[in-house]
Amino acid sequence: MEAIKTQAASGSADSKLHFLDYWRILRLRKAIILTVFLLVVGTVAVVTYYLTPLYQSTVGMKVERDTPDVTPFTGSMGPQAAFDPYFFNTEFEVLKSHKILDGVIKRLALDKKYAARYRVSDMSIPQAYDILYRSLEVKQRRATTIIEISAYDQDNVLAQDIANMVATVYQEDRDEDRNSRLLRGLTTLSNQLSVLEQQVTVARTNVDHLRKSLKIPEMGSENSPLISLNTQTMAKLEQTRTDLRTQGTTLDALMVKVHGKQGNELRHFLASARPTPELQTLVGNYNMAEQRKTQLAADLGPEHPEVKRVTGLIAKINDQLDQEVGGIVAALEAQVDINKKAILELERLYAEAIDKTSEEYSLFGPYISAKRDLDARLRVHEAMQLGLNQEIINGQISKKSSVQVIDRALTGLAPVRPNKPLFIAAGAIFGMLLGIGLAFFIEYIDTSVKTIDDVEQALGSPVMGVIPQNVGALINEGADSPHAEAYRVLRTNILFSRKDPNFRTMTVVSGGAGEGKSTTIFNLATVFAQQGGRVLIVDSDLRRPSLHKILNVSNAVGLTNYLLRQAKLEEVVQTTPQAGLDFLPSGKLPSSSVGILNSVQMKEFIEEVKSRYDFVFFDSPPIMGVSDASILVSEVEMAVLVVQYRKYPQQMTLRAKQMVEKIGGPGRLLGVVLNNINISQDSYYYYYSGYYYDYYSKSEESKPESEKKSRFGRKNGAATEAKSAEVKPKY
Repeated sequence: MEAIKTQAASGSADSKLHFLDYWRILRLRKAIILTVFLLVVGTVAVVTYYLTPLYQSTVGMKVERDTPDVTPFTGSMGPQAAFDPYFFNTEFEVLKSHKILDGVIKRLALDKKYAARYRVSDMSIPQAYDILYRSLEVKQRRATTIIEISAYDQDNVLAQDIANMVATVYQEDRDEDRNSRLLRGLTTLSNQLSVLEQQVTVARTNVDHLRKSLKIPEMGSENSPLISLNTQTMAKLEQTRTDLRTQGTTLDALMVKVHGKQGNELRHFLASARPTPELQTLVGNYNMAEQRKTQLAADLGPEHPEVKRVTGLIAKINDQLDQEVGGIVAALEAQVDINKKAILELERLYAEAIDKTSEEYSLFGPYISAKRDLDARLRVHEAMQLGLNQEIINGQISKKSSVQVIDRALTGLAPVRPNKPLFIAAGAIFGMLLGIGLAFFIEYIDTSVKTIDDVEQALGSPVMGVIPQNVGALINEGADSPHAEAYRVLRTNILFSRKDPNFRTMTVVSGGAGEGKSTTIFNLATVFAQQGGRVLIVDSDLRRPSLHKILNVSNAVGLTNYLLRQAKLEEVVQTTPQAGLDFLPSGKLPSSSVGILNSVQMKEFIEEVKSRYDFVFFDSPPIMGVSDASILVSEVEMAVLVVQYRKYPQQMTLRAKQMVEKIGGPGRLLGVVLNNINISQDSYYYYYSGYYYDYYSKSEESKPESEKKSRFGRKNGAATEAKSAEVKPKY
């Protein structure tokens, strides 16, 4: 069973749905689709017909923020407000709020009008609001600041009045709100400004009193901070100390370099770092004397008077340079020492100034605090005075209204709701979609066998034949019946599928009742007989025998009589109008012999008929719930499972197949016959069975009229003979 499930799952995964599969479902379920479609369209049409017609009136308003046309104190146009995506959504809610709509209801007396319309004695404002709210539609014109208010009502004049009144009440509410906000702002600012002026006066009086009592030498304007002499002195001392420290750092660095040099190197360094006129002159003279000595040494000896004079001059200049360099170095050292002492003195003076300043601030602390408080109040007073002046000017130069009605509502000439064509079209589309969806849903939950692929994937067995719908007994229809070809195909597949050419006994089983196994086995036996074989068909369905009804014979004597030794085989077997086909009825089953099929007599009977006939077919009851079918499967050599198209779940069919294989082994079940296919509705099976109809009909049309009459005459005559002939015992 697990193997079958695995095989079925893999088969389902490999198969892909095609468009024709969906089309097949639509064709098969067209009755459901059409029924749902007509019900939905009819319901929508009836409901639309009885809906109250509504008229529409629309008013257009240009809505902007409350901003002045000109910005005060600049003379330019008013600032453009930043885009607010929530502004219009907010205004939509305001337009449909109680604040606006309650005013509309009161002005138009809508509560009384609605009460008269709905035939109630009295209607409250909230009840009228609910009705009015549902009859309004507010939206924004695309890419504009225009809001459209649409009113719907069965009275076109009242719809016009409602739309215009909503715009009027909203406009008045915006103007009133703007004026009230401006008035509240001006009043609040004026009151606060008066209080602040009193506080400034008190603070200024306190500052003047402290200045006089503390004798503060204040400099600057009224709003300047306290500046004393000590403060100025401290600033100068700090600046001088900073300069001296910078100068001392430079001198220290210079002295480090001076102490690291000697001789001519020191002379040249001082000539560039700390040049003096004397040093530069001596260095220049020294260089000239050296050059002169070099020139004379080339032509004269060291004892020459001129050479001796120049040598003495160089020595004299060296002495002067040493004295000058020593003086410069001493001056630098003295300057460094003076700088350090000056810094120490400045630090002492700065410390004294800090102490004096601390004493002054301790003395002038109340004054400083009072002065800072006065300055803060003056700044707040100035800002508040500016805001008050700006609000006064804003109120004078603002727009008359930020809401302007640009399109007044007009009286509707024709109803706009319901849109009957649109409603019916939508209903038709919805009905069609609902019908299709219901059809696919039913198809989804329908687990019965629908296609050959379903059988082969779910059962793992081949489909040996496809039998069309409404097939009768071939013995009545004749050998030329189009239905006979389906059974001939089945016969051929059976002959090729049996494992041993000597296999002669067969039964046809089904999972449930009414799947057509009796008709299938009778027609299959008929086809075998039509091909020249000697065939016996046994009605071994002892519970509910039915084959005798097809032949219209008595079921009083049959198989049960033979098995109970009440009659011989020659006495119970009967001939049929079909040459080569014999029939054995079931006979009456005594209540004491329910298990007679599972007996030695039954096995002996099967061996006996195998020796007399080429093929023996046994009819059986459903294999699910009745043991007779299982017994027959175990006793015959071949079995075929009949599955009726779209009747029982696949699990039931799978269980029947498993029972056959469990009882008779996997080789006993030759395959599956898919029965009762509606070829006209399901084009999937056209190439399995529908071809035969076209083939035979075209063959009949191509023959002369005389041949067709004679053939149909024989056919009809055979049918009449079959119906009227009495089936007699063979022996």
